[in-house]
Amino acid sequence: METILQYIPAVLSAILLAVLILMVITNIIVEVVKKLTWDKVPTNLLAFIVAMAVTLLAFFAVCRILAVPIVWYMVAAAIGLGFFVAFAAMFGWDKFRQMLEQITRLESRGK
Repeated sequence: METILQYIPAVLSAILLAVLILMVITNIIVEVVKKLTWDKVPTNLLAFIVAMAVTLLAFFAVCRILAVPIVWYMVAAAIGLGFFVAFAAMFGWDKFRQMLEQITRLESRGK
């Protein structure tokens, strides 16, 4: 007898992979659009809007490709996923860059 607990690891890994891919796409689009707007739009707002648009477009495309009927709670989950993508796009790259700078400073002190 199968239970829902058996599918949790596979679903979580798929969600994390989706967040990673959507975050990279969001970062690329934000960098291109930021250059075009000449910093007239706050970057965090731009990242949030792009993350929501990319996430919802990906959600509707996957539902269309897999012929899954769209239900309201699935759209709500996609919006929630969009918040995670926006957060990762806004803060993930900056924290990663900050971590790399700290590592290079520690390595230069050791020499």
